[in-house]
Amino acid sequence: MAETKNIVVAEHICKSYVGVQALDDVSITIKEGEIKCLAGENGCGKSTFVKIIAGVESCTSGTILINGKDCTKHSTKDAIDEGIQVIFQDLSLFDEMSVADNIAMNKLIKDGKPLTNKKDIQKIATDTLNLIGVDIPLDAKIQELSIANRQLIAICRALALDAKLLFMDEPTTALTKNEVDRLLDIVLSLKARNIAVVFISHKLDEVMRIADSITVIRDGHKIGDYAASEMDPHKLAYYMTGREVTYQQYERNCKENENLLEIKHLCKEGNFQNISLDVRKGDILGLTGLLGAGRTELALSLFGLNKPDSGEIYIEGKKVSITCPQDAIDHGIGLVPEERAIQGLFLSKSVNENVGAAILKRLTGFIGTINQNKSRTLAKEAIGQFRIKVYNEDTLINTLSGGNQQKALIARWAASHPKIFILDTPTVGIDIGSKSEIYEYIQSFAKQGIGVIIISDEVEEIVSNCNRVIVMFNGEIVKEYSEEEMAAPDIREQINTLVESGKKKVQEDR
Repeated sequence: MAETKNIVVAEHICKSYVGVQALDDVSITIKEGEIKCLAGENGCGKSTFVKIIAGVESCTSGTILINGKDCTKHSTKDAIDEGIQVIFQDLSLFDEMSVADNIAMNKLIKDGKPLTNKKDIQKIATDTLNLIGVDIPLDAKIQELSIANRQLIAICRALALDAKLLFMDEPTTALTKNEVDRLLDIVLSLKARNIAVVFISHKLDEVMRIADSITVIRDGHKIGDYAASEMDPHKLAYYMTGREVTYQQYERNCKENENLLEIKHLCKEGNFQNISLDVRKGDILGLTGLLGAGRTELALSLFGLNKPDSGEIYIEGKKVSITCPQDAIDHGIGLVPEERAIQGLFLSKSVNENVGAAILKRLTGFIGTINQNKSRTLAKEAIGQFRIKVYNEDTLINTLSGGNQQKALIARWAASHPKIFILDTPTVGIDIGSKSEIYEYIQSFAKQGIGVIIISDEVEEIVSNCNRVIVMFNGEIVKEYSEEEMAAPDIREQINTLVESGKKKVQEDR
């Protein structure tokens, strides 16, 4: 039996920036046809390693062999010529162009062929789609496709360039379970063709399903290389974080049962219909179901960003009108939105400015300017309370990891002392250590008497944190689980079964 070839042998890789040691003596080997998981918390050095192998950045010291060649000092073109391809989270596709053009363009450029030859474009696109067994219309625009199908187009573009090693960075973040299953099957099919895949994911169950080997990086140091068969999610979480990571199931202990929030027959055409629910002090109410079920639209309506057509909203027993975010804030509602980078954060501003953004009235002095002493004190307290890893309060928010950005956003709304706190997919794309911390914060808010609503597709997240759960499909509530029902030993299976049956029905309707 022939020995498996090494595609990449990176030895003693170091990378330093001004004041930061991103990688310190990291050695990693990637073999032909191997599925390797690169595991570690945000900011541990995973992305830096990928950029170095892809030729985007050079290492400070160390050696890199690609297909046996010395590529220590190489360019992105050199990496591509050696079969190295990276699918970043943004996918880097051209939204206005067709599926065929997106797949074929880089191949045509590399081969020096004209970009207008329809016959070549169609052949390249058809061949690569057939390679992974996918049927997507060649003339469809990328902007018309689901995120899952865009992922597949990005894979096909890489295969068109004869990829030997494919790096995939958090490829399943925005996918449903069925779409994840399909993608993982395709990754396994690439392995069968001797293509190596380095899979970067915070979802440990996915890692366990497909990885042959796992390399763990923590704080720029390699912790070790492990066979996936030797690992379980609990052990992997410990190696990634250096501590035991457990999710404590929440139990409400508040004695007061008056409603903080009550919604009666709320409707918004095309979004949701006849929504009635209530939230008490100390409740953590989970909203789950399919993507597109109307959960996010409901949250936006409660925050004054999606005016409902009919229905009533009550805060502490009083009927209220919420027509804009300031109305929501005045009524004690805080919202951590689904897209933190687009809807929640001011990316070009500092941690200081982001944390204080919801309480500018309290921070403004007599002459209408921000009291910087108050603002900085607030930001420093938030950094300490929420364990935000940052140089100081003036650090730009866009330089932080996803987990630290999310903690800063949560700190903003905590500073507003909300009565009702809505968190839409609060841990998407966040590493396991930060996820555990965010769960602690959410449960501590509820224990202080705040009413919390969590929107999430992760059943484990919902079950661990919520004392009541509502399942939505197609804009309607189809099931509510009471506190008593949430205590059932098989509650995870119950909710999973209901959600999966809803997905199956939607697919049949399509």
